[in-house]
Amino acid sequence: MIPDTKIVNRQQDARTVDGVVGAPVVAREPEQEALSSRLLRDYDAGSFFFASPKRTMLARGVFATVPDAGGANSLDGLPERVAAVLSASRDAAHDIPVAVGAVPFDGKVAAQLVVPMTIQRAGPMVFDGASTARSPLAGQYTLRPVPEPSVYKDGVAAALKLMQEGPLRKVVLSRSLHVDTASPVDLRQLLHNLARRNPHGYTFAVDLPQHADVAPGAGRRTLIGASPELLVARSGLQVLANPLAGSAARSLDPVEDQTRATRLMASPKDLHEHAVVIDAVAEALRPFCKTLDVPRGPSLVSTQTMWHLSSRITGELKDPSITSLTLALAMHPTPAVGGHPTALAHEAIGNIEPFHRGYYTGTVGWCDANGDGQWAVTIRCAEADERTLRLFAGAGIVVGSTPEAELAETEAKFRTMLQAMGLGLEVQP
Repeated sequence: MIPDTKIVNRQQDARTVDGVVGAPVVAREPEQEALSSRLLRDYDAGSFFFASPKRTMLARGVFATVPDAGGANSLDGLPERVAAVLSASRDAAHDIPVAVGAVPFDGKVAAQLVVPMTIQRAGPMVFDGASTARSPLAGQYTLRPVPEPSVYKDGVAAALKLMQEGPLRKVVLSRSLHVDTASPVDLRQLLHNLARRNPHGYTFAVDLPQHADVAPGAGRRTLIGASPELLVARSGLQVLANPLAGSAARSLDPVEDQTRATRLMASPKDLHEHAVVIDAVAEALRPFCKTLDVPRGPSLVSTQTMWHLSSRITGELKDPSITSLTLALAMHPTPAVGGHPTALAHEAIGNIEPFHRGYYTGTVGWCDANGDGQWAVTIRCAEADERTLRLFAGAGIVVGSTPEAELAETEAKFRTMLQAMGLGLEVQP
């Protein structure tokens, strides 16, 4: 279990921590391997990095910034503002008209989207046998959960009471884990570890503005993580969404691990949670698509830490002018990160969670001038500055949930970041 407060001293050295942050090595063609690995190696704080199962992208510099809406909701008109900036960039003879960055959970925070000066692309991330995963932390660090585990369980109980008394069907409640370090965090190494452990997911790093109360020159703030969930992708007229809802922690014991997977596929509570999300995603996409294929039931997918119920939804657009970002915002936030009905779930989140999510449970990705792009759900992530990481994890609450089980689910989801940080804080198998 993650302790309420923990102070640890560790020495940084050249030891690998493959038992904590390793991942299977995948052989690829040498040219492809060298290029994708080089992009990861060349990442610096302030750059944009995005690795999906099929491609890797490193963007540097800022050619143009997508302006804020200037109103109460920063997401109002965002696709139109992005399109205008991309068009102006193309008119200015910029040869890479692509917007990259992060969209927040809600419109209380400004989206961080820019047209970069340069973009390099490669195939999927691959690692050779010489690739090592080292801890990005050195020296003493302190762990502090927000809220405390007992307070989080009280919040789950309050959400269940709301469901008993009214029409709320699902709400996702999150918590955070603050990691304060004595030495600067090696973000490049952390990104390497995340990509190495999550080759089938979406590994990302996005430059964020510093908080208003931070002194100028205090260093950069970075959104960094490895999401298992694709919100939406568009390629030409083809659309793909892959919502995940319904989860179970994996076990180190192979027999128990398979038992948990089988139990998840048969769980009425998790199947109901998944159905709520799939219905909402299909409803959001249907107006844009002349065909939409929605599976009758979910399949199982896994990361190194979790089992998930997954549904791959595919469609064909009616109108080629509909961009990937337009689709993403039509879906966002799905019940997988907010709840259902949306307004009631967001009201409950605002009343129960003791912090604002910011970019957590938003979406991160890219959209080009043709409208193509990929957007991943911003989960299994942290906001990092020079000596602090703020990790996030959440769980979907529906009828049948228990406070203890939902707390355990958040602890299991923290493991993606904790293991990449070289911290052996494991949920027991």
